[in-house]
Amino acid sequence: MAWLVLGLVLFLGVHTVSIVSPTGRNQLAQRMGEHTFKGLYALVAFVGLGLIVWGYGLAREAPVLLYALPSGFRHLAALLMLPVFVLLFAAYLPGRIKSATKHPMLLAVKLWALAHLLAQSATGGTLADVLLFGGFLVWAAADRVSLKRRAAAGLLRSLPLGPARARNDVIALVGGLVVYGVFVLWLHAWLFGVRPFG
Repeated sequence: MAWLVLGLVLFLGVHTVSIVSPTGRNQLAQRMGEHTFKGLYALVAFVGLGLIVWGYGLAREAPVLLYALPSGFRHLAALLMLPVFVLLFAAYLPGRIKSATKHPMLLAVKLWALAHLLAQSATGGTLADVLLFGGFLVWAAADRVSLKRRAAAGLLRSLPLGPARARNDVIALVGGLVVYGVFVLWLHAWLFGVRPFG
């Protein structure tokens, strides 16, 4: 469990700099140099992600059960996951989906985390599940609130993604649903050893 917690601290920690100190990211990047900052940021995030995957795998070998849900919650989880990949695509493809959701990446993270907390109905939700998925859910909610405050204070930097186009919504929708289908039918079981539909 300690490796999972350390991974979460590292991964979510580097992604929380702007939440804790809205100007902190820019000040650090200015002091260190943009390229050095981005390299260190990516390294810490990558190590954190690796520790999360490894630590979660270890924690699944000796689970600490915290809750149990009726089996029907797995279907709700599958439904909540349906827009996740669409939103991930939309985060980088300006269109109506991106405009309507404001921050599609964060919405995707929240839906993914909530869905996985609910999907534990077959085996029961464990401490590792709550730490992993609950941690990401809390982080995404906090970052969304922080983004509103940073936008109001004029502290947000926008990435140049090009003009909003209707075709981007079509690409996000079709691409997202295709990736969802691949994950449900094959990739999730191959990567994580769990079949979403049993």
